[in-house]
Amino acid sequence: GGLGICYLESDDPPSIDDWVKGVCDSVVAACTSRQLVLPKLLSEPGRSIVGPACVTAYTLGSSKVIPEIRTYLTVDGGMSDNPRPITYQSVYRSVVANRMSAPLTEKITIAGKHCESGDILIKDATLPQTQPGDILVVMATGAYNYSMASNYNRLPRPAAVLVKDGEAQVIVQRETYQDLIRLDRLPERLRPRAEIS
Repeated sequence: GGLGICYLESDDPPSIDDWVKGVCDSVVAACTSRQLVLPKLLSEPGRSIVGPACVTAYTLGSSKVIPEIRTYLTVDGGMSDNPRPITYQSVYRSVVANRMSAPLTEKITIAGKHCESGDILIKDATLPQTQPGDILVVMATGAYNYSMASNYNRLPRPAAVLVKDGEAQVIVQRETYQDLIRLDRLPERLRPRAEIS
């Protein structure tokens, strides 16, 4: 909700001034026609602030070509770090960071690593020719991605890094497998005898 952002280059969300005017004009008209006292309006502009401020970087993995249908590229993340495409059919723009000047010649579908048919981050992205190990950057992922991330399929969540003026600082440490199993307990009856004594 709230003020929209540009997920795709073709998106044209209203300016904050136009959005406020549209909301206020609608509320004033509705209250006036019903002879109601004007309410105090509050807005939570979070997505419009943090959405475009963040990107998600993935490492490209293997590819799968289905002739005359689709080409898939896998990444080292997916629906556990960005559940919005499978949940809301959200769309994103992406670039290959280490091939920014290469011509955009390929139509590619970006698939996550979660062994789910719906784990598609971007369908039909226009990208340059790529290789495994290239860095795919998905734009405008600051709103909701981190707060919605999970350990689906027992995958650790990625780190979050703050970059400003050429300096990078880890602000959320990458999870490890040990982080995922630290709360697990093996009942005594299932332990090997040597471990019990």
